[in-house]
Amino acid sequence: MPQSAMPARAFAFDGPVPLVARFDAGRATSDGGLPWVAEADRQLGVCAALAACVPEWRGPRVRHRRADLVRQRVLQIACGYPDQNDADALRADPLLKHACGRLPESGPDLASQPTLSRLENAVDRHAVERLAGALVDLYVRARGRGGAPGRVVLDVDGTDDPAHGQQEGVGYHGYYRQYMYFPLLVFDGETDHLIAAVLRPGRVGGARFVVLVVRRLVARLRAAWPGVAIEVRADCGCASPRLYEWCERNGVAYTLGLATNPVLARAAAPQLAEAQQRSAAQNGAKVRLVGETAYQAESWSRARRVVFKTEVLAKGPNTRFVLTTRADDAPAAVYDRYVARGEPENWVKDLKNALQADRLSDHRFWANAFRLLLHAAAYWLLDTVRRWLRRRGAARLQLDTLRLRLVKVGGVVHEFADRVRVHLASHHPGEPLWHLLDSRPNPLVNNPG
Repeated sequence: MPQSAMPARAFAFDGPVPLVARFDAGRATSDGGLPWVAEADRQLGVCAALAACVPEWRGPRVRHRRADLVRQRVLQIACGYPDQNDADALRADPLLKHACGRLPESGPDLASQPTLSRLENAVDRHAVERLAGALVDLYVRARGRGGAPGRVVLDVDGTDDPAHGQQEGVGYHGYYRQYMYFPLLVFDGETDHLIAAVLRPGRVGGARFVVLVVRRLVARLRAAWPGVAIEVRADCGCASPRLYEWCERNGVAYTLGLATNPVLARAAAPQLAEAQQRSAAQNGAKVRLVGETAYQAESWSRARRVVFKTEVLAKGPNTRFVLTTRADDAPAAVYDRYVARGEPENWVKDLKNALQADRLSDHRFWANAFRLLLHAAAYWLLDTVRRWLRRRGAARLQLDTLRLRLVKVGGVVHEFADRVRVHLASHHPGEPLWHLLDSRPNPLVNNPG
């Protein structure tokens, strides 16, 4: 049944005849591009893999399979509906029902908000660990599809997730100046795949749990690809002596930001003075110089290589330090490699902006850890569709732009005895993206009616 009993709304503006609007179109959808997202899930198997990790909390008689619940939740997030409450209306959306294995008109509706809430609260720490492992397995399958990689760069970063009231694990973080969670994210620095998404309490430091997560990832990657070279790349917030030492003991390279201190500042001072002299001789032009030094903090067991960049800009000097095991690379090459981690920050924005991964509003900590992984799964689905388009020559789109152009297409759904047909808006500007996807070697529709 339609959710709205709103009477017809007339609009008074210049036009040939009056305009009247009402929510009574019946079996219509605003997400006509959802089949492409559902096809990505069919190929990846991500929703089924996550559902297998969720313990059954219900009795023997259930209305909704766990796989259907997870798929409904992930597809809603991918379509831009992050809240559980959205399900109360979307449970009858004909294309969402079809994507979850139900007939769009005659099939039963999907789950409501209370059922999805019980799904998210069914997990504990052990279930979340299994769910996180399923996400890593998804990455291993995707990255290894073309053969075992010779090298993997783990880009590690933390991000703020503002609190939604009095939630378990929320705390005030002095750097961000807010009550929050502090998720830890890991991307493949060369392929931009999302590898891990780990929820952390809000009060912890940026380096908390980094060694634990990296240790588990390295073990999993080496089990899948023996002999693979692994490098960790992160800013100074995620770095710590414990991480340096663990990487060195286990043959893992690293390129990490290092916070400045008086000793490092003195080491870089001569190069900074030279950069300032060159800038003054060039009428204030930007000058960047890169050098290196051997540095040993009091708590370190030995000296390590530190590369430093001194830069003179119109707004003033800018000095940065990078700690690295890359002994054979020139200082400028090491620093440029570190700066390349700026691209993963755009991937973090995709996860937070397009997939609303900062809407962790459950009360329980582990329910929110599960919800973060559901948003990560939705990221994988949209990112997979984006990769399909890239391989057909399309420009790389932000995921919110991709959703707007490809998924957000109005359509009317008709159910027949032998098929379901969707009539899409005739003048939607995203139609060329459909043609690109349909030109893939294994298109979604092979025999349209």
